Amino acid sequence: MKLRSSQFMREKKFPFWINHKIHTEENLPPVHGHDFIELVFVTHGTAEHIFEGEKYELCAGDVFIINPGEVHTYQLHEGRELSIINCLFLSTLIDDIWLRELGVSESMDYFYIHPFLNKQERFHHCLNLRGEYAEDIYSQFEKMSEEYKKRKAGYETLIRLQLVQILIQLSRIYGEQRSSTKHLEVQHQERKVLVQRIWGYLERHYDQKLSLAGLSELFNISSRHLNRVFKAETGQTVIEAVHHIRIKRAKMLLADTSDKIICIAMEVGYDDPAFFTRLFTRQVGCSPGKYRNLRNPVLITRNIFKEAEKV
Repeated sequence: MKLRSSQFMREKKFPFWINHKIHTEENLPPVHGHDFIELVFVTHGTAEHIFEGEKYELCAGDVFIINPGEVHTYQLHEGRELSIINCLFLSTLIDDIWLRELGVSESMDYFYIHPFLNKQERFHHCLNLRGEYAEDIYSQFEKMSEEYKKRKAGYETLIRLQLVQILIQLSRIYGEQRSSTKHLEVQHQERKVLVQRIWGYLERHYDQKLSLAGLSELFNISSRHLNRVFKAETGQTVIEAVHHIRIKRAKMLLADTSDKIICIAMEVGYDDPAFFTRLFTRQVGCSPGKYRNLRNPVLITRNIFKEAEKV
């Protein structure tokens, strides 16, 4: 299904239309495209936006643009409704020359003024507005809607200016959110590298006496922050990781050597064999001795011969 601008816009010289709409399960639009640009602001409710065959969750404060030729519709959760402000316009509404006179150039980041001119730069799925951002943009939509209803002298110019203001602000917000996201990504990558360095150090020095205070000093980070970052990345505290690495090494020694358990305990960093046995049993599910009997091929062979001798 394709909607035409002539179904909504009365004046060719002013191709614009704005309306408040509440969607329920009874009045959902079919999958459709149109020959105009559609700017949508969600005022309340939740739904799924079906855009070009993909689904995106919607809630109050979300705003998005649908370009000419793109197809979309909504899918409501049972018993829910979606309230939106629909703002429709043609590209001819905002003239390039007029924009340049206002000081708006094509060098804008995430060029929201003309998202339909460059699909590579536009943000077409959804922009999430919350708090003051959402309230401010909603207020501007309301002012534009009021101008359109009353149609007082000069309303066309005011609506053009209000629309440009909304689009520039959305562009600014999007840029800020992208910048914030990139900053978080950089922080996450730095934390990831730090944790990799710490884990590598633990694997190389697991047999030594390790403490959170010592590691903090070594990596120039507070003990609290070190433990928080480490656990966020690995799901373990630093001490839990040390025990994990030591027990893993102990399992290898039990399976591959005939060394006494007390020697293996000391070799992996435990001075107290009893503590080692309790920890090993808790983590592995059996004692070191039983684990060795099950995994060490030499001992298994010896036990077979012993049993044969008995017979």
